[in-house]
Amino acid sequence: MSSDNTSPHPDILEAVYQIILERKQLGPGEKSYVKSLYDKGLDKILAKIGEEATETAVAGKGGNPDEVVYEAADLIFHLLVLLGYYELPPETIYAELRRRFGVSGIDEKASRQLSEGSDS
Repeated sequence: MSSDNTSPHPDILEAVYQIILERKQLGPGEKSYVKSLYDKGLDKILAKIGEEATETAVAGKGGNPDEVVYEAADLIFHLLVLLGYYELPPETIYAELRRRFGVSGIDEKASRQLSEGSDS
């Protein structure tokens, strides 16, 4: 990944995700924040997502747009770590969003509740 973080990337989420997957594969003794999260396991990754979601909500309440951006970026990064845990590329999320596009949120949620109810 280039150290020039101002140059546009066609899909920055995919680029970050690929780096996450690379760091996931680092060997013993190689240091990386991402590797340390994977080494600590799923519960640590989930805890970080919860922490970052809370910090994003607090930033939203605080009303400082720069803080919202900073915290939202942290949250998205940690969501990408979770996707990497399951080896789900960002495209799977894009596909789900495309599926939902143009569907009322109320209708979409109701359809999920109906299908969840039919599984029991």
